[in-house]
Amino acid sequence: MQRRAQLLEAAQAVFVEKGYHSTGMEDIAERAGVSKPVLYQHFPGKLELYLAVVDVHTQALVDVVESALRSTDNHKQRVYAVVEAFFDFVAREDSAYRIVFESDLVEVASVRDRLDWSLQACTEALARQIVLDTQLPIEVARLVAQGLVGLGQVSARAWLKDQALPKELAVGIIGRLAWRGVGGQPVRSAESAD
Repeated sequence: MQRRAQLLEAAQAVFVEKGYHSTGMEDIAERAGVSKPVLYQHFPGKLELYLAVVDVHTQALVDVVESALRSTDNHKQRVYAVVEAFFDFVAREDSAYRIVFESDLVEVASVRDRLDWSLQACTEALARQIVLDTQLPIEVARLVAQGLVGLGQVSARAWLKDQALPKELAVGIIGRLAWRGVGGQPVRSAESAD
């Protein structure tokens, strides 16, 4: 299991650096400090290895969003936490966001399905919480959640490109924008909305 994790970490670094098409199995083996036969013992080919890397990082994105949703019982703070989760994900030192949001292999159905799954899982988690926090029906909550997911990931990626603002300030700006939309919905509890 430790060897597999080492291989996935090396593969992720090379895929981020070179892209899928320019990466060879020998590049990954070299980065991992193993022979190509050892790499092939764990993964039958480059696509299977790439899919394993995609699985790790799409699940990481879903986990960070779900964790943000569980981080507080306050509706407003939860919206800000979700926005911050996307910023934290793109700010990771390993640049894993590039595998999830900028894959150069989206034309392959198995990759596209995994990437779509992660955004859909984030959307569904948000939609369920929106239904609990507001009086919106699930169909409307899904649309609002999709907007939040799009706002979170696109804004975070745009911020990362130039980082003209400190992350906390950028999260606050986008959080306020998101809250003005979500917070304007009728709430289920006596929680105040500003």
